[in-house]
Amino acid sequence: MDLRKGLAAALKSVRKSRQLTQEDFSLVSSRTYLSTLERGIKSPTLDKLQEIAEVMSVHPASLVLLACAISAGDNTGVVIDAIASEAKSILADRKY
Repeated sequence: MDLRKGLAAALKSVRKSRQLTQEDFSLVSSRTYLSTLERGIKSPTLDKLQEIAEVMSVHPASLVLLACAISAGDNTGVVIDAIASEAKSILADRKY
């Protein structure tokens, strides 16, 4: 599965688990736009992803991580561990 389809599945899964309807996003998005995201037809900008995540009460990175995990199929745990390890390594090496 590609990442766009993974994000589509992640958005729909989190929205439903939070018992939100597409109409609950009306302050940040139209129902039609959210539907196109959940079907993998379009990809959101980072700003839009942040707005959608706020309505869901999740961190936008959680949606991206979930999308990567879903895209990995049977390797979900491996992908999550790899992303966590990479992030820790990058943060440890930062120089600013």
